[in-house]
Amino acid sequence: MTITHNNRWLWLAALVLLGWLVYRLSPILSPFLVGILLAYLGDPLVDRLERRNLSRTWGVIVVFALFTLLCMLLLLVLLPMLGKQLMHLYALAPQGLDWLQVTALPWVQAQFGLEDDFWRLDQLKSAFTANLGSTKDVLAVVISQATASSLALVTWLANLLLVPVVCFYLLRDWDLIMAKLRGLLPRRREETIMLLMRECHEVIGAFLRGQLLVMLALAVVYSIGLMLVGIDLGLLIGVLAGLASIVPYMGFVVGIGAAIVAVLFQFGLDPYPLLGVAAVFTVGQMLEGMLLTPLLVGDRIGLHPVAVIFAILAGGQLFGFAGVLLALPVAAVIMVLLRHVHDLYKLSDLYAEPAAEPPAPIEPPSQP
Repeated sequence: MTITHNNRWLWLAALVLLGWLVYRLSPILSPFLVGILLAYLGDPLVDRLERRNLSRTWGVIVVFALFTLLCMLLLLVLLPMLGKQLMHLYALAPQGLDWLQVTALPWVQAQFGLEDDFWRLDQLKSAFTANLGSTKDVLAVVISQATASSLALVTWLANLLLVPVVCFYLLRDWDLIMAKLRGLLPRRREETIMLLMRECHEVIGAFLRGQLLVMLALAVVYSIGLMLVGIDLGLLIGVLAGLASIVPYMGFVVGIGAAIVAVLFQFGLDPYPLLGVAAVFTVGQMLEGMLLTPLLVGDRIGLHPVAVIFAILAGGQLFGFAGVLLALPVAAVIMVLLRHVHDLYKLSDLYAEPAAEPPAPIEPPSQP
């Protein structure tokens, strides 16, 4: 019993030490975590290429080539379009404030009986307009801030270049690393630990691979649909809604809210663009609920939307960007462990029904 008790304290001390190391090393962990994430996502593709008699190294090279081609397409096609729409949004912001002050907010005041000076947008508009006039090129401002410290710029570039290096070596040796880690497991607990790891792998894999594909598909559907409706910022709103879909229904709420505001600002109260926006997001939700999520994700995640939001915010608050990357995998592992703790609790004596008391013996009637 003493050995088991000491082992428990040893494991607790190891977890505390691990948390402290992650906290202290969080400024340099980001490229390694991104590399691990990319290697984890690319390992199934390399395994499929290996099953087709291709060596592990060449499989990694092929996956890297495909990933590089995809990144180049995004850089050459999507990013310039998004940049133009961001600049367009930046230029339209003062007009948007005018529309709020002249059209939208007076209507809200009339409906709810608010005071005339309830909304104070004059100061905000003047400040934003002055800032717009003094910053003609947003990209130049960003670059000047980024190059203010040469050491920070060199560090950022080094981290960016470190990601593919870490990903390549991890992806090449992934199976070997997993085999060595399994060889370090306690022999008596190996099957139990591997069962837990398989469940964690199913949850994390379903979320990362499946949910990322769902996000990408929804971003494409929303962007194309909103651009067909004629919204100037359709691509930007569609991509934003797709990224927000990491939390179920969040993409729908964010996207349709931004799209309705854009339609009211661009078309006024014309009902046809509003009906078009409603049709786009209705089709998107139908595709997500009936096709994308069942096909790509399935029912293996089990992470509640509130748990997803809390995990992302808590990870970012505690460990910065590294914490955001770790948040969902750690939340998935905790969920699997809590599920087994719940099952053990149901089988324990603490949860069991109280033992039924034996019936009191019947005393014979007394003789007179």
